[in-house]
Amino acid sequence: MDATPIEIRTHLSIADIPAAEWDACAAPETLEGGRPIDPFTTHRFLLALEESGSVGQGTGWHPQYLTAHAGEVMIAAAPLYAKSHSQGEYIFDHNWAHALERAGGRYYPKLQIAVPFTPATGRRFLTLTGFEQTGRAALVQGAVQIASNNNLSSLHVTFCTEEEAEAGRQIGLMHRTGQQFHWQNRGYADFDAFLADLSSRKRKNIRRERAQAQGFGGNILSLTGDQIEPQHWDAFWRFYQDTGARKWGNPYLTRRFFDIAQETLRDDILLVLAEMNGQYLAGALNFIGRETLYGRYWGCTAHFPCMHFELCYYQAIDYAIDHGLQGVEAGAQGEHKLARGYLPVTTHSLHWAADPGFAQAISDYLEAERDAVSDEIEILTAYGPFRKTQEDEHD
Repeated sequence: MDATPIEIRTHLSIADIPAAEWDACAAPETLEGGRPIDPFTTHRFLLALEESGSVGQGTGWHPQYLTAHAGEVMIAAAPLYAKSHSQGEYIFDHNWAHALERAGGRYYPKLQIAVPFTPATGRRFLTLTGFEQTGRAALVQGAVQIASNNNLSSLHVTFCTEEEAEAGRQIGLMHRTGQQFHWQNRGYADFDAFLADLSSRKRKNIRRERAQAQGFGGNILSLTGDQIEPQHWDAFWRFYQDTGARKWGNPYLTRRFFDIAQETLRDDILLVLAEMNGQYLAGALNFIGRETLYGRYWGCTAHFPCMHFELCYYQAIDYAIDHGLQGVEAGAQGEHKLARGYLPVTTHSLHWAADPGFAQAISDYLEAERDAVSDEIEILTAYGPFRKTQEDEHD
């Protein structure tokens, strides 16, 4: 690698960045064909957010896509946004904002390297193969410089990989940990093989829940690619609106996003729907990575016992086993996932604050929080549903 100077550029629209150049950094594994490891950092996904109006003017997520160039070659990129609030992030800093503003400072706007509305772990510093360290350092330096030049309070890198978190910590960024529940495929041949790994009580409970859900009087459909039709998005939009209104006040994604998903993302999507007498009553939306199935949204217009567990968790496990995926990430929060085979794992983020005193306060807080998160994960893992002794394996 030569000593070519690195140039940092910002872009107000990802449409201004050639898709092939972005994806060469975001998903170099696709050059060999097949799926990206992380579907959320692909050019097509981020473009869908932008073209649908889910990010941009009026949303509080203002694109400032960051790219690094060595001569004519784009060696690195990051999905950077200027944020005027802390919604849609799933790593909460509202208390930080309140503390700085009580002290007379201004927390917003801030900078965020993230995939909007998507609490899925993945690379946030997207680099060409061979430029990992150079590209990452250039992106961090560029983002911090933008924040400093514009008198912004802070920079946040959310749901990054553990490797990125360690590299960021070594160059002076503050490291934060959190917790999610993920399902891991231990080479199961089928769902029954997974159940055999559980304690007898948990195994029986899951079988009872599946029987209740599947006995609702209709059919459960798992659709992907060309199996997904516009009518399915009409139904899912109703489900999504209901969930969004209850959880966030307003849904994050616009209706146009799902139209674009039908056009450009349907091969990346698994849509699970409950149908009865020609009517769709509930649904779960998943994105398919090369190694992982990512559960994203759920909703319903009619309530049936255990349907949420079936569509969101058990159908996802079925799909992962059938397609040889390594695991399922079922989104943020939810200790109820533990009893259904999803174990706690650590998530990572990185943070920088302009004010030294504010930065020190955050650093002290994060040190205590990391210890608490580690302790909680250890305790929850011990309460997991998997067999710990050679107990009776028969029902």
